[in-house]
Amino acid sequence: MQEKILMIDDDSELLGLAQTWLQNAGYESLIAEDGSEGLRQVSNDHPNLVLVDVDIRMARMDGWEVFRRIREMGDIPIIIVSVNGEKSDLLRGFNLGADDYVTKPFHFPELIARVQAVLRRAGATWQQDNNNTFHNEEIDIDWRSRQVWVRGQKVALSPTEFRLLSCLIQNQGWTVTPEELLRRVWGPNYLSDKGYVKLYIRYLRQKIERDPSNPRWILTERGAGYRFSP
Repeated sequence: MQEKILMIDDDSELLGLAQTWLQNAGYESLIAEDGSEGLRQVSNDHPNLVLVDVDIRMARMDGWEVFRRIREMGDIPIIIVSVNGEKSDLLRGFNLGADDYVTKPFHFPELIARVQAVLRRAGATWQQDNNNTFHNEEIDIDWRSRQVWVRGQKVALSPTEFRLLSCLIQNQGWTVTPEELLRRVWGPNYLSDKGYVKLYIRYLRQKIERDPSNPRWILTERGAGYRFSP
């Protein structure tokens, strides 16, 4: 079955080109020229990934609001598209749960590559050596549903936080470098952005550790990286 990719953008010419490129890459391509139509398609058609232009302007809902509403619907992978490539906007997107961020203008082969990378990562997060669950004395994870419980309480993790935790647990007991975490969680285009790793490690500790300033599970190995303690 073809994977469905929905692109939400108010540029009809760009949508037409993107649809052709996505179809040629083997995907079923869905398009929407405004946020309301995009939200309807997310609800009805259940795409495997959404590309959303956060620069869309409508009377009652801008592109960021569209993004937030899609994220509230579940853990569907989302790639933000924007003419604004400022670091602050990238961080805003990732903090809100974006899986990747593409700046306009872009080359379509790059867009296809990013779509493929995000889908690969999304498909791999719960395939943990054929085990569907993880359990230790404080943390329980259902990889298939991507649900996390800490000390018996359900904890909401963003897709990026979940991928980062998954990567650390897959390598528990071993130190993982920031570069490896960037490659596996964010993709090869972010290998120089070590600040993302530090930021999200802090987010995870706040949600998982009893005392984030003195962590039990997610440890820093100074000058080397991070380690999930077995």
